[in-house]
Amino acid sequence: MPNKTLRVVEWMLLLLLWFMCIIRSAPHAASNYERVRAYTRVSEFNYNAWVADASLLKLSQSALGMPTYIKREQRAQAVMEHLRLVQAIIEAERRLEIIYADPAIQDKTAESAHLRAELDRLYARQEHLQPIAESIIQAQVTEILAGAGLTLGGQPIPPVLYHVSPLPLNLVVSRRDRIEQTIGISLEPFLSVEEQVKIEEAVAAKLDVSTLVVPVGGIGVYPTMVMRTDYFSWQVSTVIHEWTHNYLNLRPLGMNYSGPPEVRIMNETTASIVENELGPLVMQRFYPHIASSLDGWAGAASPIIFFGTPARDDPPPFDFRAEMHATRVRADELLADGKIEAAETYMEQRRQLFWQNGYAIRKLNQAYFAFYGAYADTPGGPAGEDPVGPAVRALRTQSDSLADFINTISQMDSFNDLLAAIGQTLPESSSN
Repeated sequence: MPNKTLRVVEWMLLLLLWFMCIIRSAPHAASNYERVRAYTRVSEFNYNAWVADASLLKLSQSALGMPTYIKREQRAQAVMEHLRLVQAIIEAERRLEIIYADPAIQDKTAESAHLRAELDRLYARQEHLQPIAESIIQAQVTEILAGAGLTLGGQPIPPVLYHVSPLPLNLVVSRRDRIEQTIGISLEPFLSVEEQVKIEEAVAAKLDVSTLVVPVGGIGVYPTMVMRTDYFSWQVSTVIHEWTHNYLNLRPLGMNYSGPPEVRIMNETTASIVENELGPLVMQRFYPHIASSLDGWAGAASPIIFFGTPARDDPPPFDFRAEMHATRVRADELLADGKIEAAETYMEQRRQLFWQNGYAIRKLNQAYFAFYGAYADTPGGPAGEDPVGPAVRALRTQSDSLADFINTISQMDSFNDLLAAIGQTLPESSSN
């Protein structure tokens, strides 16, 4: 085995041991955490098994030297071939679902036989192409990170490693008297909506908390988990976002992810800023034919609008972010006045307004805002007037470069550290 490959394998083994020890699982008070797990334990996602399987896959890819045997000018073509394959699979799966949902079709097995055979062929092809595409994108992101000064000797630490996979759902638990995530538990990816609601309602009733099961687009274990999608620019940005979490996990900010809620917001907002700056560079350098067709860059714009999926293909004009921002601000005001029931009634009324304007949000509550409000790289939206996001953005503005920004914030372990860095202090009213 070449020395370079051996060094990569050694790094991966060391990092695997490290990350298996620090997979984010909040050290909540044992009483509440275990009381929640009484309702989730049988449905929880097994991270250790996933990380072990994904790591073995990445080790085998490294040993084969992917993608060095593919000429540089052919790499984008290989990734695009995989993208077209994913599009074909998603379309075929959609057609299969329609067959099984159509009451007019009596023999669904016979009717779908040709489609299932086609899917088997597509899945077999995907099993061959996906490792190649992932390796190429990892190398391309690594090149952009090097240009941004985020590598050591041209190699990011940790190396960029990701794997496309069905992602677990996330049970978010927030206090009711204020918007603050207290517990997060990963659940199996394919829980039905009925099962999700059952867990939410049981935990909420038992602990008098606000709960919501949400989808996620990526998870910063190692290798990172990324959702399957044919929205290519979004996938690239997610790879960068989750690598940023890997980078932070080796430093104080990431190590304290499960500490005060402000630190979680600092982590997520930092990762979002990095993806928004570097994602377009990957697209422009390696996929200019796609980058030129994009209307700007919206790194947070996923193939699913996680804030709330449009209920129609042509929703009427509606400023989603502005309305969500106003909703969060008013909910915070009501909660600050101790009007919990009034705040919850108001959020439900606003949920219905979003529905009327084309956005299907199953629940709009404290847990919703606790989760989505952490991604505060852009003003407005569900973060409301929370001061953490603006402070992170201010630090980026004051920094000489992206590398300077991320290296500065990565050494922080509290919101006070951030405020001091931008010359501000924490208001006394926020100290509790």
